[in-house]
Amino acid sequence: MMDVNLRGTFLCSQACLPHLLKAENPHILTLSPPLDMRAKWFAEKLPYTISKYGMSARDARIAEEFRDRGVAANCLWPRSGIATDALKMIPQMKSERCRVPEIVADAAYLILGRPSRECTASSSSTRMFLAEAGITDLDRYAVVPGNCRLRSRFLHRRSAKTDSLAGFGG
Repeated sequence: MMDVNLRGTFLCSQACLPHLLKAENPHILTLSPPLDMRAKWFAEKLPYTISKYGMSARDARIAEEFRDRGVAANCLWPRSGIATDALKMIPQMKSERCRVPEIVADAAYLILGRPSRECTASSSSTRMFLAEAGITDLDRYAVVPGNCRLRSRFLHRRSAKTDSLAGFGG
């Protein structure tokens, strides 16, 4: 777990940095959670949690260290299950209450399309990144539309600029 999640992403970032420093709009985007030190996250899956939090901490460090050189490092976190074949390994997870992978792809597209000097050191959920872009109707990301609580009170309070990715080139 530590070798793949933490060490693997660290080594990949290190190998890419020389190339990123030459790029016009360099981004590192990691699927890892915002740091939350509540005990519930450490109770049952400590190695996984530590490895993922290490990835978030690594991105925070890279964001600070390379901020002046224009390399962005951000973390994106799908807060609920993403309907993939891997999900079938978690018996208590009901795929009909999950989101489709496109929610991650759309949020990543928005992040990577922003200027790296203006979008770094951010760690948030997919729905928060989408909400910042004015995308608040998330029902299209539900495996079974209407069967998943994809809207939060936060999203309902925000004014929607758009309901699609049309303003973002897709």
